[in-house]
Amino acid sequence: MPGQETPDAPASDTPETPAEPEATAESGTQRAPGTEAASDTRSGHEPGSDHEQAVDAAARLDAAPRASQESAAGTSEEASPRPPRDASARPTGEASLRPSGEASLRAPEKASLQSADEPSLLSEEESVLVPAREPAGRPGEEAAVRPGQDVAVRSPRPSRASRTPSPPGASGTRPPTQESPGSAAEPPVTDLSDLSPAAWPGRVAAAWPALPLLAALALWVYAMRHTDVSGLDDYGLVTALHPTFWAGLVVLTTGFWFTVRNPRRGNGWSLAYVLGLLVMERATQAVLYPTPLYAWAWKHDAVIDHLLTAGGLQTEDQLGDMAVYDQWPGFFAAQAALVRLLGVDNTAMYMAWWPLVSSLMLLLPLLLIYRTFTQDRRLIWTAVWLFFVANWVGQDYFSPQSVAFALHVGVLAVVLRRYGRSGGRRGRQGQAMWTVLITVLVTAVVVSHQLTPGMLVVSLLALCLTRRYRDWVPTVTTVVIFLAWCLTAALPFLSAAMPDMIRSVGDVGANVETGYGATPTGAGAVATSWAARLLSGSVLLLALVGVLRQRVLRHRALPLLLIAAAPLPMFVASSYGSEMIFRVLMFMLPGAAFFAAAALLPKVRTLAADAAAHERGGREPAGTAGRRGIPLPRLRYGAWVPLLALLTGTLAFVPSYSGKDRINYFPPREVALVQQLFDQAPDGSLVVAANRNYPLAYDSYWRVDHYWFLDDDRRHVDEIVRNPATTLARDMAAVERPARSYFLLTQGQVANSEMNGQLDQAQLRRIRESVAGSPRFERVAENSAGVLYVLKTAS
Repeated sequence: MPGQETPDAPASDTPETPAEPEATAESGTQRAPGTEAASDTRSGHEPGSDHEQAVDAAARLDAAPRASQESAAGTSEEASPRPPRDASARPTGEASLRPSGEASLRAPEKASLQSADEPSLLSEEESVLVPAREPAGRPGEEAAVRPGQDVAVRSPRPSRASRTPSPPGASGTRPPTQESPGSAAEPPVTDLSDLSPAAWPGRVAAAWPALPLLAALALWVYAMRHTDVSGLDDYGLVTALHPTFWAGLVVLTTGFWFTVRNPRRGNGWSLAYVLGLLVMERATQAVLYPTPLYAWAWKHDAVIDHLLTAGGLQTEDQLGDMAVYDQWPGFFAAQAALVRLLGVDNTAMYMAWWPLVSSLMLLLPLLLIYRTFTQDRRLIWTAVWLFFVANWVGQDYFSPQSVAFALHVGVLAVVLRRYGRSGGRRGRQGQAMWTVLITVLVTAVVVSHQLTPGMLVVSLLALCLTRRYRDWVPTVTTVVIFLAWCLTAALPFLSAAMPDMIRSVGDVGANVETGYGATPTGAGAVATSWAARLLSGSVLLLALVGVLRQRVLRHRALPLLLIAAAPLPMFVASSYGSEMIFRVLMFMLPGAAFFAAAALLPKVRTLAADAAAHERGGREPAGTAGRRGIPLPRLRYGAWVPLLALLTGTLAFVPSYSGKDRINYFPPREVALVQQLFDQAPDGSLVVAANRNYPLAYDSYWRVDHYWFLDDDRRHVDEIVRNPATTLARDMAAVERPARSYFLLTQGQVANSEMNGQLDQAQLRRIRESVAGSPRFERVAENSAGVLYVLKTAS
């Protein structure tokens, strides 16, 4: 019919009309959804060609939708004549089907189903699936196309003009048409419950890492409530832990591995898993044990108590050997100020949680160091995980070493990020501020600990071997501050210790030898010792594999490799009380963990690779585009073998770190027994014990003397074992009244002597029975944790 257009009418039958105004393309014209198919014919192509191809393409649609669309289109077009058209102005929401088989479909107009005053409940983006072989992209549309699959076209957000209703009589507009009865058009969405729930699978996929994390923490909480530490054996906490603790570690490690490998996950989930690891590793002992661990932690509490009592530092003439702590008072002075600030009685109120606190202090500088050499999230967080797993040495307890090590890593982070020459002139701006920061950090290290400044100096010297970090400001600053302190405040101690230190230089065999009283004895002690050795050896071996396997890191992260190797020469310098081997391992860990993590990953990305990817448009890594849903793990070599290695290391941390808790844990009864001793001991009294492994061992050390006979010459120890009461009474008789001489034997001393190869249980029982049966000793107190005797004074 002239003047009307039907779906089957050829394009040549439509008379030419003037160009349509621009307002027509962007107006809020309302149509029934069914009219879209009928209004898709346009001028601008050869007559009779494009429209016929469009009809053939439309025939490939589903039968039911096509029939309903054609029916609605025909009815609507017959009832309402079409306004003039313009080939160059195509309003949004139209579809064109081309002969080449390319399909391009725009989203229908939202105003067709609603009045001008009714708010829209539809989503901002609508996905329409049409079969196609190739994508026909238009500006403002996003399409993901694969051969033989549907094309997902997302229309852009409607413009303001398309959402604003046009006034009656406006040019280029027409009144809304009425839908014919039986039309297949969908009814308007008037309730949120009518919306498609397609977004929920995406939300579930985004939140699935929370499931293993919460499950692991729930298992940990259950294990804490069902673990009994009252009867520890030679395996320490390993055999005492409830099985759900081990299950929780497995779940946590597995969840972390598949979360960190997923490129669609952000840093937040990896951080949450690392925090969960620190809680399960470092907070377990604080939750289970009612008293703080480690005799050395109790010793540091006594030093802080001395500072609070004396009100200042004292010399060797006043404190004897304990004056060394007053010559490096940084940590103790800071803790004394914290005690005053918190209003607590002493540091024993919070020092049980110090392992968790000191580990958290290391987290930020480690992240800064690793991000200096790569933006690969997998490598960064796997390295952080391995660092905390392999740091079993036990220097995270309440000690100056824990804070000094964190400051040491912090200085390295500042130097690596702010003193490299690759940043150019812009990267060196504000370097004076960073020099001030380094000065403050180095000063805190120097006044707090003896060994850490030396480790820091050799690490900075190692960095100067590379052209990039050949900036002498940090190194010179550290050396000057270190020497200034050694030649002033620390000079009394160094003057007395310097001859022995000089003799130990170059004696590598003696420096790494454990010595008497430090050799594990018994099945439990030997097993936990080997677990620690294998854990450290495995991490170092993985680091070597990472260096050889990841060639790009071998060049890009060479400074970090030098930092890992720098502490090795310290074996030549000193034995550090038979602990140098453990300290060297600890200072190597920041670099070794990075390369060990690289060995567990198939391929790592550096900053240069990330920058190139960003310049290409920030596209997702190959193979990840289009993945949806929960990423279930695949049974592949690259995913499961590294996971097993990570699981083995995480589980091995527990015996390495907590396998000697029989030595380190002091039950409340033992604490009460020792406290009773110092409450009644007059000034100038003497306390004799097998060794110093008991709580409050240094309590009131400025007024009470101590003698640990297992630290004496081996011949004298044998004499005590042969005739305990007589020999001990002779050693204790030199104390003058009103001071008293006390003999203390506790379960902590017995455990340490047995597990470190000093005296066995039978020999210690012989000593206790001899003292108990001697008329020269009087029993003062006794409970299940130990016994206390006093030497009777002569009449």
